[in-house]
Amino acid sequence: MRRITWMLAIVMCVALVAAGCGTKNAEQVVKDLDHVIGKLDSYQGAGKMTLQTGQQAQEYNVEVWYKNPHYYRIALTNEAKDITQIVLRNDEGVFVLTPHLNKMFRFQSDWPENSGQVYLYQSLVQSIVMDNERQFAQEKDMYVFDVAANYQNGLLARQKIWLNKKDYAPKQVQVSDENNNVMVSVNFSQFEFGKKFDKDSFDMQRNMTSWNLQSMPTTAKVDDAAKQGATKSGAAGTSLQQTTASDKAAAAKQSFGIVEPNYLPKGVKKQDMKEVKLGDDKGILFRYSGAFNYTLLETMPQAKTVTSLPGDIVDLGYTLGVVTGEEKGMRMLTWTYDGIEYRLSTGDLPPTEMIRVAQSVQGQVGK
Repeated sequence: MRRITWMLAIVMCVALVAAGCGTKNAEQVVKDLDHVIGKLDSYQGAGKMTLQTGQQAQEYNVEVWYKNPHYYRIALTNEAKDITQIVLRNDEGVFVLTPHLNKMFRFQSDWPENSGQVYLYQSLVQSIVMDNERQFAQEKDMYVFDVAANYQNGLLARQKIWLNKKDYAPKQVQVSDENNNVMVSVNFSQFEFGKKFDKDSFDMQRNMTSWNLQSMPTTAKVDDAAKQGATKSGAAGTSLQQTTASDKAAAAKQSFGIVEPNYLPKGVKKQDMKEVKLGDDKGILFRYSGAFNYTLLETMPQAKTVTSLPGDIVDLGYTLGVVTGEEKGMRMLTWTYDGIEYRLSTGDLPPTEMIRVAQSVQGQVGK
């Protein structure tokens, strides 16, 4: 009898030890994530983002840099079109840069604090921590959370987030609509906490002149060499930079064509299309009418653009836009992509529909 008692005691101890050394539950992981965010100093991530918002899936290479307290750099590259746009936040503001066309678009905003982004670690963790009805599972070396999607696009309902058990680094994200169709997915190939960046890594001018590097250098040695090459003999380096940007802008001008959205809200028809002129720039104006009424203006400004707009930033997936105007009055969604500036104006088109129209432009070929 005594032997059986000792055996039971041993079994219970082993069970307790196993439970104590086992994988964590949802509450423990959430507590850890809250702690990680509280001490987050910097990170660098890279991967591939796929958008299913148009007729065909669009893939983008995405690179994300963050440095405490509010420095961000997101590079989105469409390899099929060889287009890279950079979303940058520094002490001067929030910028969308199209370096190969030498164009800048400035926002007056505290982005991304007021809007979530599927490729930002803070946004992913916040959605997990804030959802009290979160679903939790484990897959080999991953923790998997299924939570509500907290994005401006009302079509996105839920998201699944895969985190590495070892350090809670993100591995994969899938954002779905209310019918469980995956609309946006991000697969991280690399993610590093505590990344050391150069002093000017988030500088607007450096990002404008380093666009042709496959991955902008983060080591001082390479950076100094790049600076010396760009500034050698004073104007010589600058002239080369400007000539390259000018040549590419000229090439883009020649290839500018009509880019028509492939999405129409229910009950809406295209009314007409006509050429317009804004100063020295030509443009195309589409007019739509029916259940909703709106216009879409497309221009390709040839001068170096530094536009500063107050308003609410909207994530279109492949770039950022800004909504200006009154909520119940005339509103305008403005964004740029591949050198084309788009202005979607309406008095009655709902915000979610404005986003869908804007997203349906990406992937289209100018006619």
